[in-house]
Amino acid sequence: MAARLDGSSLKIEDVVAVARESRKVELAPEAVARIKKCRGMLEKKIKARETMYGVNTGIGEFSEVVLTDEQVQQFQKYLIYNHAAGIGKPAPIEHVRAALLSRVNVHAKGRSGCRPEIPLTYVAMLNKGVTPVVCEKGSVGACGDLAPMSQAALSLIGEGECWYRGRRLPAKAAMAKAGIKVPGLKARDGLAAINGSNLITGIGSLILYDAERWVAQAEIAAAMSLEALLANMKPYDRRLHELRGFKGAVTSASNLRAVMTGSDLATGRLKVKVQDAYSMRSTPQVLGAFRDSLAYARSQFEIELNGVADNPIFLHESDTVLTGANFQGTPVSMPLDMVAAGLCMASVLSERRLNRLLNPALSVGLPAFLTKGAGMFSGHMLSQYTADALIVEQRILSAPSCVQSIPAAADQEDFVSMGMNGALKAKQILENANGVLAIELIAAAQALDFRTFCFGKGTKAAHAAVREVVAHLDVDRPLFRDHNAMAAAVAECRVLGAVEAAIGPLKASW
Repeated sequence: MAARLDGSSLKIEDVVAVARESRKVELAPEAVARIKKCRGMLEKKIKARETMYGVNTGIGEFSEVVLTDEQVQQFQKYLIYNHAAGIGKPAPIEHVRAALLSRVNVHAKGRSGCRPEIPLTYVAMLNKGVTPVVCEKGSVGACGDLAPMSQAALSLIGEGECWYRGRRLPAKAAMAKAGIKVPGLKARDGLAAINGSNLITGIGSLILYDAERWVAQAEIAAAMSLEALLANMKPYDRRLHELRGFKGAVTSASNLRAVMTGSDLATGRLKVKVQDAYSMRSTPQVLGAFRDSLAYARSQFEIELNGVADNPIFLHESDTVLTGANFQGTPVSMPLDMVAAGLCMASVLSERRLNRLLNPALSVGLPAFLTKGAGMFSGHMLSQYTADALIVEQRILSAPSCVQSIPAAADQEDFVSMGMNGALKAKQILENANGVLAIELIAAAQALDFRTFCFGKGTKAAHAAVREVVAHLDVDRPLFRDHNAMAAAVAECRVLGAVEAAIGPLKASW
């Protein structure tokens, strides 16, 4: 079923389905009607020569320059030319598709003033697989993602380049091959196509979706490590976390218990320590805090996906034009910074459990570095080095972007969100987090091979899923293949899928 864009019901799951799975898109008829009403109001005002920012004036520092009627017709093209000023390698196709989807849903609110041909063309491009080539860098996240969205908007005048059926083509050729009419740009159309933080929102939506699944796999990895380290189960008691009241911690503890259900640890048949280290017993509190941050970020992103992110905005009911700063990316860049830092924090916790699995002074009887041939063999000693290198990179990248504003446009745009930097570094942090978690999963599976008691049903399923990717390390071998294969499996949520197939869905806290 097609994703119906009505300006108010777009979810992160819809973004994922359209961006990654090529789900079809349709613009709701009521949205088209709103767009037409708004455009009718704008055209009356243009005819009456009413001064409107970005319609018959320049932009930024040139906002006080009033354009002639002839200039109004040409201005949108030059606006797109001037702002298509990014740099770097092409952004992934899924990021650009997510951005176009987000922009169309802004237009669906009927407040942008563009012709309906603009969002309808983007809908056709999404449905037929025509994706503008967009440089990854250049946006400061206010007035929106101007550079990348302008490069995308070149397609609206048959310029620039697009991906189509695996080929990078001139936009005009790609549009022709797909049977899409190039709409051109008239008054307001260009600025309406670019004036929002839509690429940040698109990338962030995909990162959030992946991070939500990553934290569930982090809970599975934790459960495996807890079983291998003969954990005391009291810290995961539901009552403990309900008494404090944080929803994320309640959820995380519930998931840990679910994975370990049926374990000899859970039934109390094994002798355990009175109290474990923080990296073990505070897992629900730490991963729960991350879950709460993800829930907040999801709410912010879904507000943005369904909000009016434009300047100016047009209220046809009251014949009013409002100018402001709804393009400002901070409402999404700030929570995205928090998510990135949360991924790093949870990765640090994973590495600390890894340390306990490998260190014979802490591993409750496991062989040093999880190898029986210690001395001749080093086992997983170097796996920890790799995890540590990934975490240091995460820490460097975890400095918030939202405080890094640099003024531009002769100080007219003197505070910007820098949200694109936040989105790009969050993506890198997530990629590293996949690697860190992969290494804990490998080590936990290796450790469980040395235990003989009965594991939880979910733990058994997770162990089997790891073993489908990485064999037991009996004799030393190059580990980079194991690390990369398992990191790819984490990104694909293969362990999560195996566990949920065995015990049912893990709980979410959003």
